Amino acid sequence: MTVVKSTIPESARQVTGDALQSTLVDLLGLSLIGKQAHWNIVGPRFRSVHLQLDEVVAAARSFADTVAERSVALGMPADGRPETIASAFTLPGPKDGWVRDGDVVQVMVETLEAAVGRLRERIEATEKADPVTQDLLITITAELEKQRWMFDAENWPKED
Repeated sequence: MTVVKSTIPESARQVTGDALQSTLVDLLGLSLIGKQAHWNIVGPRFRSVHLQLDEVVAAARSFADTVAERSVALGMPADGRPETIASAFTLPGPKDGWVRDGDVVQVMVETLEAAVGRLRERIEATEKADPVTQDLLITITAELEKQRWMFDAENWPKED
């Protein structure tokens, strides 16, 4: 049952819906990873990385809301239920317990890099299907790339 009528053709709606749902899962999972690391980081860079994690969480949560609303506007219910996120989320995350600041930075670099790679695939998939959604995905990618760069710069020079 479709409650909201889509403004795009059905074939485009399916491609777009898949891209939006996968992005929603990644963003909600990213916000959880960020908070998990935020709560359990230890080390001399605790404060700066702790605050930077809040920036990632805020961006991920805000974008998740925008992505979900875009999906619903196109007649596709968004699914952000915990069981959906738990079963579909595949980005890397921190280990449990206390996590050293350098390890948090590295896992955030890896997680953001993986998220960006997946977003770039969705950008390509939505190019013809829905340029409006593609534009949204481009905006999200730009922010996550910026956050990845900022975390990567935290570990310079690289320790061997």
